[in-house]
Parts: sequence; structure tokens; C-alpha cells
Amino acid sequence: MSSYQDVATTSRNLSKLERIGVGLFTIPKLLDQDFAGTMKLLAEIGYKEVEFFGPYPFSAPEAHTGWQPIADALGMKQTGYYGLTPQEARAVLDRYNLASPSMHSDLQTLRQRMPQLAEAAHILGQRYVVLPAIPETERPTLDDYKRIAAEFNQIGASAVKEGIRFAYHNHGYGLRELAGQIPFQLILAQTDPALVDMQLDIYWNTAGGGDPVAYLRDYPGRFRLMHIKDMLQRFPVPEDMNNPSAWMGLFQQISDAGNGVLDLPTIIAQGLQSGVQHFLVERDLAANPEQTLRNSYQYLAGLRFN
Repeated sequence: MSSYQDVATTSRNLSKLERIGVGLFTIPKLLDQDFAGTMKLLAEIGYKEVEFFGPYPFSAPEAHTGWQPIADALGMKQTGYYGLTPQEARAVLDRYNLASPSMHSDLQTLRQRMPQLAEAAHILGQRYVVLPAIPETERPTLDDYKRIAAEFNQIGASAVKEGIRFAYHNHGYGLRELAGQIPFQLILAQTDPALVDMQLDIYWNTAGGGDPVAYLRDYPGRFRLMHIKDMLQRFPVPEDMNNPSAWMGLFQQISDAGNGVLDLPTIIAQGLQSGVQHFLVERDLAANPEQTLRNSYQYLAGLRFN
């Protein structure tokens, strides 16, 4: 079993981002059309890493049932490995010198299918299995967040047992006070760093009333991965970010990296200092995904740090 000290690498003094990645939820329709061709495109642009999202063939039945209405609404035909086996998907990655540090998975699959998740992760060379969101029904009260934090420790322990790591990805909820506490801070405080890592989505952290730089600074070593997208303009934090219908309109404020108001150089520099290892472009529902890939990579590859 690896200790936390083994994985909590100290800050890095880099002059630029060496390995820029992309969350594949940015480009599902391109992957639907041509998985291998899209991986070739990513490599040609300059990307080095990709992050998969489920459901996968081995995902819990609830994952497939819950995802289908979303897929239908978005016009998405496939997820996971797009009809390939994990071994076949790995061969495509290897062909284009791409690595995959992580994959997103739903809560039921994390609860029920950790051995299957780990088997696929080992085939693809992934270190992290990431929960992208806590279902709304699982977090109505502060006590629910406390229960979730305790369960995260259990999920993290099962991941470590299988030789991988569990991480939680924030959305816009849980960043304002609930019963006198900020739920996201409660999760950070009540999860064991030896068992639970974090993926910071800088857009949703900001949209929910957080400060990405402050979270990175105040919790060094906890955030191992970062989702990078920009924000067209600042806006008031919705009163009820716990309700997805209250913030669905905020997807329209997401922009390509470098084309908005977020201070990406400062956020990324703090991420490097605080131990973030993987920086992944993600733009949910990108209107022109290939342009988003090129724009975001060009901007991020051009950043320089002291």
C-alpha cells in the first residue's frame, strides 16, 4: 500500500506546463465519429494526456439508466471506450504517445465495482478514478455531506487496496455556507489525505462562490488534478447552487482557456506550487470542439511562470 507521502509530490518549479491534457467530455461527438482519428488530432495539436468518462461497459446498472436521458438530450451515442475494449483503447493511446492519468466514474460504480474500475485503470495506465459530482439526492443537508465524507474515505481505502487512487471533482454546489459550514471545506477536513485526493474545477469553484487560488494555497497536496476552462464574465452566485436547474444556464458562460476573465496564469502557478500534477482542458458542451481544443492548447502552451 502506498503512503500519502509517496504520492503527495511537493511543489514544482516549472517555467511552463509540460504535459497539457484534455477531459474527453469536451469532445464526445468527435469521439463518436472517430475515436482513433480524434486521438491522432489531440496528439497533433500537442496534448499529452486524456481523461475518460463513463459509463463504461462494467459500470453499475444505475449508471447506464441514469445516463441515458442525458446522452439522448446531448445527442451522444457512446461513452467510455467508444466500442473498444480497454486494451484496444490503450493501443490507440500508445500509437499516438498519449497517456491517461484518470477516468471519471459515477458514485454507484465506485461503491459496487471498484475491482472492475481498477482493472481497467491498470490496463490504461490510469492512477485516479474520479467522482465528477455527488448526486443531488445524496447531499441535501450538512449531515449528508458528513456521511459522504466518511464514505469517501471508505471508497478511497478500496481504491488504494486495488492499487489506484480516488479523487473527488467539485461542481458549483457546496461552496457556500450550509448550517454554518461550507460543505466543500468539510469534505476536505473530514477526508483522509492518504485515501482521498481532489480534482479542482476552477470554473465551477469560482461560479459557486469559491476562490481557486485560496483553495490551492490553503490545502497544499490535496488537489492532484485540475480542470481548466475560462469564464466569459463574472456573475452573481446563484442562491441555490444545490439545484442543478438553477445553474444550468451557467454553461453558457464557459469559454475557451484564455478567452475569459479568470486569472489562469495565477491559478495555474498556484496549482504547480501546491502539487497539482495533471492540468486538463475541459469545456462542457463546446459548440466548436476542435476550435476549443486548438485555442485552449495554444493559450496554455504559451504561458510562462517565474
